[in-house]
Amino acid sequence: MSEFTVKSTIISRYAFTTVSCTMVNSGSEAREGVFEMQIPAAAFISNFTMSIGNKTYYGEVTGKEKKHSSDDKARHKKPPGPTDGRENGYETFKASVFIPRKMQAKFLLHYEELLQRRLGKYEYTVSIRPQQLVGRLRVEVNILENSGIVSLEVPPLRNSKHKGNGKVEGDVSPPPSTVVGHTKTLAKVTFNPSVVEQTRIARNGILGDFIIRYDVNRELSVGDVQILNGYFVHYFAPADLPPLPKNVVFVLDSSASMVGTKLKQTKEALFTILQDLRPEDHFNIIGFSNRIKVWQQDRLVPVTPNNIRDAKKYIHNMSPTGGTNINGAVQTGAKLLNDYIAQNDIDARSVSLIIFLTDGRPTVGETQSSKILSNTKDAIRDKFCLFTIGIGHDVDHKLLERMALENCGMTRHFQEDDDAASHLKGFYDEIGTPLLSDIRVDYPEDNVEEVTQNFFPNYFNGSEIIIAGKLINHTSDSLHVEVTASNSKKYILLKTDVAIDLPSRNDIRGVPGLEDGKGDKNYIERAWSYLTIKELLNSRLKTDDNQEKDYLMEKAKSMALTYNFVTPFTVLKMREAGLHSEPPQEEFISPSTDGIGEKFQSLQGHKAPPGIRRQQDKQRIKISKTSADGDPHFVIDFPSSKFSVCFNIDGEPGDILRLVSDHKESGVTVNGQLIGAPAPPNGHKKHRTYFSTITILSNKPERSYLEITPKRVILDDGERLLLSCDRSAVVRSSSLEVSISANSNVTVTIQDTISFVILIHHYKKPAPYQRNHLGFYISNSKGLSSDSHGLLGQFLNHEVKLLQESLNMSHQHVGQNQTEALKPSPTTTLKVKGRLVPVVWKQRRIYNGQQEVDCWFAKNNADKLIDGSYKDYLASHPFDTGTRFGTINSL
Repeated sequence: MSEFTVKSTIISRYAFTTVSCTMVNSGSEAREGVFEMQIPAAAFISNFTMSIGNKTYYGEVTGKEKKHSSDDKARHKKPPGPTDGRENGYETFKASVFIPRKMQAKFLLHYEELLQRRLGKYEYTVSIRPQQLVGRLRVEVNILENSGIVSLEVPPLRNSKHKGNGKVEGDVSPPPSTVVGHTKTLAKVTFNPSVVEQTRIARNGILGDFIIRYDVNRELSVGDVQILNGYFVHYFAPADLPPLPKNVVFVLDSSASMVGTKLKQTKEALFTILQDLRPEDHFNIIGFSNRIKVWQQDRLVPVTPNNIRDAKKYIHNMSPTGGTNINGAVQTGAKLLNDYIAQNDIDARSVSLIIFLTDGRPTVGETQSSKILSNTKDAIRDKFCLFTIGIGHDVDHKLLERMALENCGMTRHFQEDDDAASHLKGFYDEIGTPLLSDIRVDYPEDNVEEVTQNFFPNYFNGSEIIIAGKLINHTSDSLHVEVTASNSKKYILLKTDVAIDLPSRNDIRGVPGLEDGKGDKNYIERAWSYLTIKELLNSRLKTDDNQEKDYLMEKAKSMALTYNFVTPFTVLKMREAGLHSEPPQEEFISPSTDGIGEKFQSLQGHKAPPGIRRQQDKQRIKISKTSADGDPHFVIDFPSSKFSVCFNIDGEPGDILRLVSDHKESGVTVNGQLIGAPAPPNGHKKHRTYFSTITILSNKPERSYLEITPKRVILDDGERLLLSCDRSAVVRSSSLEVSISANSNVTVTIQDTISFVILIHHYKKPAPYQRNHLGFYISNSKGLSSDSHGLLGQFLNHEVKLLQESLNMSHQHVGQNQTEALKPSPTTTLKVKGRLVPVVWKQRRIYNGQQEVDCWFAKNNADKLIDGSYKDYLASHPFDTGTRFGTINSL
């Protein structure tokens, strides 16, 4: 082997890999050359070409027939293709040819895969096992992620099967000769070891797996939606969510075949897993062989130090004996979990699951796979998910895979080796932190078709939900996206519009390593086809209906032929290209990213899930004039008196003003913190102040607080949730609703009787005296008590009398409403709680200047209008909940 080269392009998680290998026969007679390559089991081969001397052969993907005649096999070789054996998630592609003396053979293998996110990282792996030292060995990986690349790492070569790979314990540095470079959205990684460096790693040419791990920037929004040439792919992986409580039953094989390393590794992993359970979780353990032993009969126990200690003792005392009663163990675990859910007032948002581990096949009780599968499905009844783990060589992989697939779970298979415990713990870590449940992703039915799975029972921390589909409304300039989900005690709705055919933010033309090739460039369409075929294969695996099996097989086969994918229903056949054809060129697929991009806009309206009231297509928020906005300018509306009063507060930067204080009665407090800015030129003020933060606190029926800034909203009701103000979203719990209209406003509703609207003021090109800030408006104050106080709260249930009215009256238009406005005399006064307050007539603009308000203006920081003086309304910190005038408490 004179040359072994791997080149890969990853665009938005979709990886195109080309492997090039050249073999030279320098002997005096023809010899067999074997090209062998381990590829990820999840990948699809998309092309294979080889040249021997002056002859070229290309691979043609055809439908697999039940019988193959010997004529189908090329005369010069064994038919290439992936072997049936899978090792740790890999398949081996093998092709052999006879190479004439003094000639060379060149092989080009193309395969594609959609990278899966696990434990917060995407992992791209290339097997480098040429089985000999190679003169020219090179790996080059180019990555483009428009969301931004973060935490890129290249760990040491991984080779668990073959020892002596040169890895030093604890070493985390990249393999020798590795070069890593990246910008915000582009990365290039190369591995180019010399023969001497290869020798230091492994003299037999089995270097191991070259691994790249990375993640992308993300936040709690609808995710990353990318559209190109009539297809879309949607990546959803929110961050900053509190974990949901779990109800988990561990079902562990303790049959005789588990003796030795397997049981030891299982116990070691379970000790660590038990330690990682959270205080709000509940759990139980079942050990099974030919007998089934339940640790705690008829219940799940809470996570306490004593229960964890006793569980560890139980696991420690498990001994291997007897046969393997898989059916009985699953039935027992399902009944235990079903009874617990039915008989206990469990958290409605908790996630229930069974984690099942075995090393063998069913030997006791029901042993027919079909019966075990139907019994399992009948027992679980879509109430929770089943996750299966197989250890060693004797496991019935298909049975475990179907058990998990049919019951919304996942499966993993691990070899019996020294790393089994870490593999088990790693799998638990993937599913041990559920963040959302009942996730549904919706798109307008008249805009899309052939959408892949869009409902998911759970979203686990560190993973990712991926949906893809076709666009059918080619006249629309945007795609509407809505995500509904549950998180702990909250219902969450996220929504946005994504621009269609928006020019790419990162034009990759001319970027080294990402030049356009001659291969297929529409990576989003190929990602859609990849996902669709995978779902068809899984659906076929789950069904027992032969007619449906045939239909799903034909549909998967047809799509695989269209996109040239080698699948279980298609085969790669070699055809001779002709005597005078050119040797194959290294056509590394580098899809164009023209059209990549995203644009998020404020949306109104959504499809509500069952049990959630449907909101109108356009939000209509009834906002009273009572507000504090701008510099800040205060307005209090007195509807029964048919006039408004206004005043200014000239505070200092950093001051925290108590706007509403009703902590004792309704439990609500609102504070606003000021930020400073220079005064405009030629003005009378020494500086300006604006609200930079609004804090809303509530202690009824349970404690919670909201911290709102122009950029983000933090909701904490015992579980912290972070929302961005530039994404539309709705979060609803039993007593609180927060609705964000992107870059516009935040509406907070407490117990359906108190509503506040916070306007978001953003300046694209702010003047020196302008700052991004907030405006505070009271929409509904019915739930606030008559004792409420604060700069605004003290007026909500009190009337103000106008003692001296102007003799001159005129009718004026204010905004869009016609009201009567008084033109006052210089001696106009108001009577407020027995105090006489001199006022003058003014006009104020509110709602971003959209409405004009006539008001009576009280000078001198509202002297005599408000109880006490301005300084009496200063809070000591944002969470100060003064319960009566002049008194300070904390939530």
